[in-house]
Amino acid sequence: MPGQSGTALRFVIAAAAIGVMVSSAQAGELASGLSPQELVRKTVQNEVAANNDAGAHFMFKDQRKTIHLSQTKLIVETCEATAGMLVEQNGQPLSAAQQQGEASRLENFVKNPSELAKKRKQEKDDAERSMRIMKAMPDAFLYEPDGVVVGTAEVGKAGHDLVRLKFRPNPNYTPPSRVEQVLTGMRGIVLIDAKANRIAEINGNLEKEVGFGWGILGHLDPGGHFLVRQADVGSSQWEVTQMELAVTGKILLFKKLDIRSSDIFSDFQPVPHDLTFAGGVELLKKRATDVQSAQHPKAINQKDAHVQSNNKAKRSEEAVVNSSASAERICCEP
Repeated sequence: MPGQSGTALRFVIAAAAIGVMVSSAQAGELASGLSPQELVRKTVQNEVAANNDAGAHFMFKDQRKTIHLSQTKLIVETCEATAGMLVEQNGQPLSAAQQQGEASRLENFVKNPSELAKKRKQEKDDAERSMRIMKAMPDAFLYEPDGVVVGTAEVGKAGHDLVRLKFRPNPNYTPPSRVEQVLTGMRGIVLIDAKANRIAEINGNLEKEVGFGWGILGHLDPGGHFLVRQADVGSSQWEVTQMELAVTGKILLFKKLDIRSSDIFSDFQPVPHDLTFAGGVELLKKRATDVQSAQHPKAINQKDAHVQSNNKAKRSEEAVVNSSASAERICCEP
């Protein structure tokens, strides 16, 4: 998924069911012989190792919905940074001006190495924060078995058993920084593919207010909901397939925080591991044209018809001019 290697999990909210069958809690006993805590620790270690590994790079589609709008973006992971291009907004293709704006925004990164370096650093910082949350999971929560579910194409690996664990805050855990502070108020469910040692889903709720800097820097209200799902998208490559987030709170006591977003990631296609950012931009441009042609053929056909009509009119005009010139030459020749 987007990020350093595409494997860093993001915590967000989920309201939809996965459509898998849950068996009894006894069936969730760990066949590996590991305790729930040990299974989580082993799985987290594997997630961290996968994130550190360069892994495969992909181009994929991101369908995002917020309170105010919906957007579809094409994303490509490159060896330099992740590039994204908006191709649709509120169900409509972009206007010519919007397309030009997207192209100009991406070209700015290509032409300005310093801007690309800033983008790369931001992505690195985001990935590191995600990994700090991930590394804290074995100690921040207490776990208990809650059955087994069957993986799907969007959650885990299709047909694989996923161990379902309930988690709640560990009262003995002391977060080392504000990054991990949010974990002290969260409880929920985690799904683990014990065979692959990968996390398929984290679905959590904030059960109490979580403050930062004794509440001076801000807080998150109870009732927030976070969810992230990832799946094997082929060749044992795991990518995030869904993220949702719904949180409210305040920043610096006065500024209201209200975030509600949902992302569905799909259509994963591998790209060369050494793909540069500039090369990724060119791939996005080509793919964007293909997507718009496939999703909005009527608009494309109307545009083509308009161009053909203009060309036809131009040819007719040229024919009249040429005929007039020929007539003039005939009349005026001695």
